[in-house]
Amino acid sequence: MRSRIFSASTPVPALLAAALALSLAACGDGKPVVEAPRPVLVAQPSGAINAVSAYAGEVRAREESPLSFRVAGKLIERKVDVGAHVAAGQVLAVLDPGDLDAQARAAQAQYAAAEAEYARARADQVRFAQLSKDQLVSRSAQDAQDAAAKAAQGQLNSARANLEVAKNQSAYTQLRAPSAGVIASRNAEAGQVVAAGQQVFALAADGAREIAFAVPEGAIATFKPGQEVLIELWSQAGKRWPGRVREVSPAADPASRTYAARVTVDAPDGTLELGQSARIYQADAAASGLSVPLAAVQRTGNGTAVFVADIGSGIVKLKPVVVGPYGQERVPVVKGLSANDWVVTAGGHLLRDGQKVVAVDRDNHPVGK
Repeated sequence: MRSRIFSASTPVPALLAAALALSLAACGDGKPVVEAPRPVLVAQPSGAINAVSAYAGEVRAREESPLSFRVAGKLIERKVDVGAHVAAGQVLAVLDPGDLDAQARAAQAQYAAAEAEYARARADQVRFAQLSKDQLVSRSAQDAQDAAAKAAQGQLNSARANLEVAKNQSAYTQLRAPSAGVIASRNAEAGQVVAAGQQVFALAADGAREIAFAVPEGAIATFKPGQEVLIELWSQAGKRWPGRVREVSPAADPASRTYAARVTVDAPDGTLELGQSARIYQADAAASGLSVPLAAVQRTGNGTAVFVADIGSGIVKLKPVVVGPYGQERVPVVKGLSANDWVVTAGGHLLRDGQKVVAVDRDNHPVGK
């Protein structure tokens, strides 16, 4: 056996390569080592489960009104609780009317005084008009009395308007339901001092019910008003009703970065109850009719690919594919596969393009034999 002599200047990688070649030659008697075919689990693509996207929502009233007092004051009585059904005009809460009633009485007294002053000025005007006709007073004196009567008329009108405002504010101490509906929330209690405009109740008006849900930023382009969807209640799994997107917010919520949307539902009366959880199903136009397990998808420098086994030759080929939105377990394949392809569903990261394999199914039976 001829020996080889390496000098001190021989590079280290060359030494390692030569040592490896010598060891292989020694172990295999100089014959090249043949790699055994690797068993791989394969399966054909199935239906794309991501052909429909689902979103969580909540049943809400189409008309939801925050209710508040138009004047400030101390809340002395709350007449309804959350969940109570109220009629239009029903009193829901009452403020302490003491100060506003006193203001109304003061406005009433001012109105009475202005009314009396106007009556006196009007009588003087009539009297001065007669005296001026008889030329017993000057024209300037009559003009001054006419001006005084007009001023008294203005004071009377102002006092009347102030009295109406005072009466209205006194009536505003009672918070009434603007329409029939259900009390959805309560934000104040008896004894609390509330400001004008501060929300006390939220009223869900009787009538149409809708599904409110949030649309992620990545899917906002796929939702448009008028778009058809399907609705399913969590409490009635398996039953779906047609729905239509009524509105989509043009601006994202600054905290969640999602867009608020509403869907009307074509369901029988009484089916939807306030607060129920629901799912909104939207057809995914980007998904094809095929999908593969997540483990089958390989990342490459040019995108995504899967290993497809040629059953006849026993060789795998790396096949580029275009995929849709990833699901929890599978991913839809938009382009690049056919239903008859045998896709390597596990261990693809250990394979290389053109490698010999033995394709087996989930029962460990050879495929194609």
